[in-house]
Amino acid sequence: MRPTSPGRARGRAASRTRARLLTALALPAAVVAPLPAGVAPPARAGGGTSPPLDWKACAQGRDDTTGQDLDRAGARCAEITVPLDHSRPGGRTITLGLSQLAATDRAHRIGTMVLNNGGPGEPTLGMPLDVRKAMGDVAARYDLIGLDPRFVGRSTPLDCGWPIGLWLRSAGSTRARFDRQAAVQRDLAERCARRHAGVLPYAGTRDAARDIDLVRRALGERRISFLGYSYGAYLGAVYTQMFPGRTDRVVLDSAGDPAKWGPLALRGTEDEAERALRGWAAWTAGRNGDYSLGATRARVLATVDGIVAAAADRPLRVGAYEVDEQLIPYLLATGSGDDRPAARARLASTVRTLNEAAHGRPADPGPDLGGLLAFLLTGAGSTAASPVAAIACADRAAPRDPGAYWRAVQRSRARHPLFGPLKNNIWPCAFWPNRPRERPTRVGNPAPALVVSATGDTATTYEGGKAMHRALTGSRLLTLRGATAHQIYGVYGNACVDAKVNAYLATGELPAADPVCVQDGSSGERGRPVRTS
Repeated sequence: MRPTSPGRARGRAASRTRARLLTALALPAAVVAPLPAGVAPPARAGGGTSPPLDWKACAQGRDDTTGQDLDRAGARCAEITVPLDHSRPGGRTITLGLSQLAATDRAHRIGTMVLNNGGPGEPTLGMPLDVRKAMGDVAARYDLIGLDPRFVGRSTPLDCGWPIGLWLRSAGSTRARFDRQAAVQRDLAERCARRHAGVLPYAGTRDAARDIDLVRRALGERRISFLGYSYGAYLGAVYTQMFPGRTDRVVLDSAGDPAKWGPLALRGTEDEAERALRGWAAWTAGRNGDYSLGATRARVLATVDGIVAAAADRPLRVGAYEVDEQLIPYLLATGSGDDRPAARARLASTVRTLNEAAHGRPADPGPDLGGLLAFLLTGAGSTAASPVAAIACADRAAPRDPGAYWRAVQRSRARHPLFGPLKNNIWPCAFWPNRPRERPTRVGNPAPALVVSATGDTATTYEGGKAMHRALTGSRLLTLRGATAHQIYGVYGNACVDAKVNAYLATGELPAADPVCVQDGSSGERGRPVRTS
């Protein structure tokens, strides 16, 4: 995720990058007051018709570039009031923000498609603009709904006042550093509890799915279609489980194993992370004249090891920021999870800057790395970080013993010295003030869906995509082979994947067999279909 606040032309691309950064470890702010008690009447949680939505212009001020873009595209925005606790529909309420980009071909309208950008915690309000481009001609037949989930974006906020770089970190090289970080994680959990103790139990995915169903009723739809990326794919799967028969066409892009979502979801993804880093190192070695990081893959990786070792001795000074050994693995993991040339070049520039700092030379982060470090190390990322933890901790209980995490770190470190301590590290969930109110949803149903997965995905791995496919017995698995990619349809640039998803959205017919696309040559080139047995 590129953490800066770019201009209008870059705004939605930066939003997708934020989602990838968060999701890579799940899985850019002023501090707000605790949630107020709702005073508006709640949307109905039972049967019947919800009050009509009051659609208005989307822009909320001169700096609201997303709202301005939506207005120019002809979209409208609204709020819906929903119960904080769906088991108490007459109690406290919160609001959800949503946008609608209406179908223009009303004579051939298919229906409404609800969107989710993933994260979790990624705003979705502006997502219809990008999805409309990805869908091509078929977009004219859908009403596209960008729904900010509870506590995200324009919905009632949840902000714990966390610099995200305090908790998405590696365990470090020593037990003392791990212990200090465990104390930080405890403090973060206590901070969040002080601000939002009354709402944290209601941040989970099951409540978000219930919200979606209230939106469906408010829109007057018997069934909805759904497109979700990463965590959004999990949310969509949970919705199919909780509300059978209420979905039409479902696309779950970069889906993980639904049985593993939660605070420990990153465990077991070390191999994928290391393969991606090796791929980036080979690419960078071929451009040694540009980056001076090594002329072979081995030399580039040795440079990386040297940077980590230097940061273990003392934090590296990068502009106004200090970057320590616990943050560097996070930067490497998120930066190498996308094999498109622009993403690889950004990581190479980052590593070049870190290498300058490791050798004691002045290191100017520039706008990209500087914006990323501001997002991670200041409060700028708090509104994105807080819902991530709140959702994960509400969905599944985490082990409470810090020693258990340290033992897992040490076991993983033996095979994965760089990424093992990152993927197995302790989270605030270990100290969360409340246990989950409900058991995690066990996904297993015949809902038709198209699951999209890349073989090199480092966040929600290909094995996770296959697990989602097995859980949804009516689904098909669309594989992108030979690509390190997370968020594929309409984002990564593979024409084969985009065409197959659009064919399904246009006809409602899933492929007869699990299709495969491949990435020809270097990343970003057009893919071609492959025969499957």
